[in-house]
Amino acid sequence: MKFSILERRVLAIAAPAVVELLLTSLTSLVDTIMVGKLGAYAISAVGLTTQPKFILLSVFVALNVGTTALVARFRGQNNKSDADIVTVQSLFLTIGVAVILSVPGFLCARSAVLFMGAGPDTVDAAAGYFRIIMLGFVPTALPLTISALLRGVGETRLSMRYSAAANIVNVIFNYLLIYGHFGFPRLGVEGAAIATVIGNCVASGIALWAILGPRFHRNGKRVSEFVELKLNRRTLTPDFPMLWRLLRVGLPSAAEQAALRVGLLMYTITITGLGTAVFAAHQIVLTILNLSFVTGQAFGIAAASLAGQALGREDPEGAKAAAAASRRIGSVIATVMGILMFLFRQQLVSLFTNDQAIIALGVSIMILTALIQPFQSSFQIYAGALRGAGDSLYPAISLAVGILIIRPVLSYVSITVFGWGLFGAWCALFVDQTVRFGMIRHRFNTGKWLVKKV
Repeated sequence: MKFSILERRVLAIAAPAVVELLLTSLTSLVDTIMVGKLGAYAISAVGLTTQPKFILLSVFVALNVGTTALVARFRGQNNKSDADIVTVQSLFLTIGVAVILSVPGFLCARSAVLFMGAGPDTVDAAAGYFRIIMLGFVPTALPLTISALLRGVGETRLSMRYSAAANIVNVIFNYLLIYGHFGFPRLGVEGAAIATVIGNCVASGIALWAILGPRFHRNGKRVSEFVELKLNRRTLTPDFPMLWRLLRVGLPSAAEQAALRVGLLMYTITITGLGTAVFAAHQIVLTILNLSFVTGQAFGIAAASLAGQALGREDPEGAKAAAAASRRIGSVIATVMGILMFLFRQQLVSLFTNDQAIIALGVSIMILTALIQPFQSSFQIYAGALRGAGDSLYPAISLAVGILIIRPVLSYVSITVFGWGLFGAWCALFVDQTVRFGMIRHRFNTGKWLVKKV
């Protein structure tokens, strides 16, 4: 297959991003698989902490949308001076906010998992897991911000490397601490949390080293291009107009993330009422679905980076072409993934558990997961282009419609009125994804995002 120059640029950004995002998702996947041998309670315990953790992380996701958009524009303008300001101040902002959020997260861990519907058999394990994750919240958030900075200039290989290192460390310490091998204590679910934090600390160290600048590297060259942690009076003095520009783009994404987490919270609570075994099946399929996000996210990153840089050069047609190329390639890959997920659904679910009832339920839900793939990938790529252009409000609106209205309402009705159980809840998810695809595609086709100011 022959690719154009633009398509090769898309692939150069998206391919390492796929690996990075896959490795990031594997942290949760590995924890779920490795604690799964402890029983259904352990799978549910890890799953119950997912939404509270991501509610807190959503603050950084929102800020990072503005970070990526600004750095991409500055790269297109070859304005490294302002890029240095964004780099330093976004990192210090991330550290400060992470410290502040980790305190209530730690203190309210038990209340959070009880609110999520934890039963007597899961509450202690879930609360212990969440407390440990909160103690390591700074190294969890820091690599996300550095990745956002690097994505703005189209550099995704570095974040791939530190994500790989974090996962290798996580797997090793999972093996040692969950089951107590080689003289290490057998800590069960809490051991998985400790392993995750250790892996995130390694990722943070590598990420910071990569952007420290040429004076810290033997070859005298920056590891990263254009993004550098240059500490001086200018970059350390709070630049409120620049911070406002960052927040102006990020605030709609903050609202989007808030809507996402509230919607997922309602959705999860509805499903926890179906019992521990059903929730375990849901968590397994959701983990697989989250892994499948990586294609859309990666090509969305390529669309955001290339579209943002093109708009920085005042080339709207180039921005549109980059987004279209990203969607074309991403959609083909997502369709192939959907086919493979359908064909190997039994094998995928069986990776997580030996419980035949859970496997049977998970396999039935995997059919919907496979059908979702092309729609999911396309709206993520279109949304990436919009965010790269600074047009973050419309993705927020579409998500609010889907996840605050369509998904919770349809899941509640399908479970409580029609008695469709977990299958009904996943039908609601399918409708949510397809409606969002239609809304985002409409916005993209209008071209209004091409004239957005940041």
